[in-house]
Amino acid sequence: MAVSVPSLNWLRVFEAAARCESFARAAAQLNMSAAAVSQQIRALEERLGAPLFERHAHAVTLTEVGRSYLPSVQQALLTLENATDGLFGAARAQQLFVQSVLIFAQGVLARGYQGFTGAHPDISLSLTTGNLPYEFTRGFTDLQVIFGNPQAYGAESDRLMGERLFPVARPEVAKVITAPVDLLQHRLIDVATHRAGWPYVFERIGLLPGRARYLYADSTIMAMALAAEGVGVALARAPASDKAMREAGLVPCLPGVTAEGREAYHLVYPDRAGLRPPARAFRDWLLDWCRRENPSD
Repeated sequence: MAVSVPSLNWLRVFEAAARCESFARAAAQLNMSAAAVSQQIRALEERLGAPLFERHAHAVTLTEVGRSYLPSVQQALLTLENATDGLFGAARAQQLFVQSVLIFAQGVLARGYQGFTGAHPDISLSLTTGNLPYEFTRGFTDLQVIFGNPQAYGAESDRLMGERLFPVARPEVAKVITAPVDLLQHRLIDVATHRAGWPYVFERIGLLPGRARYLYADSTIMAMALAAEGVGVALARAPASDKAMREAGLVPCLPGVTAEGREAYHLVYPDRAGLRPPARAFRDWLLDWCRRENPSD
């Protein structure tokens, strides 16, 4: 049986109480009485059919279901607050909602965004990141930067850039890898969600991976972090991973040994003609930025 969306005021009170771990402190922040906070929390729990807090003498703590519920409530309240301020606030800033895979946001968008804000100071960006497909199906966004098949995410899309794969490791590890076969002496860190990983690279460079030992991470950034600790050899996914590689202190193991990736980054949206003005401005800037960053792509 579906549960209807609770009162917005109940959710505001829940968020404050969870953040403060106290009904009294939440009441002071919300200019309410502690009794009123307790009453609204009780009403929310009854609506949801589950306890959200464990009550103690001078504090409250979230139950397991309360901890699971809190991030979604906080994100929803923040999105609503930003949208309201952007559309109706005194500054009248144009609010733009963009969602991107993490490695692209960190390695590409972060480097170029200052240029976008300089050209469009009236546009306020709300940027969220994710890695898994289901994370891109929740909430409202104007534009999404995804990796892989764009048809799975939006009706229309623009190709932004591809990727080049090559092995990277700490300098002392890379130094002893002088031929592709030497890679098999090290643990190979792969990203489980990518179609193009170590087996694909081995196929491209003509190496039989019979003795390969793998370790799987959930993102390229995590793979780089593991390689930085000397756990093994990771795969760079240039140019999006260039920043993460530098920050991790990693270097290419076999300069010149690279493989073109099988997939690319795309900007997706439901309808180009229906894009709001700030989204159209961001799309134009991002396409130009990617062309200038990777003229040969």
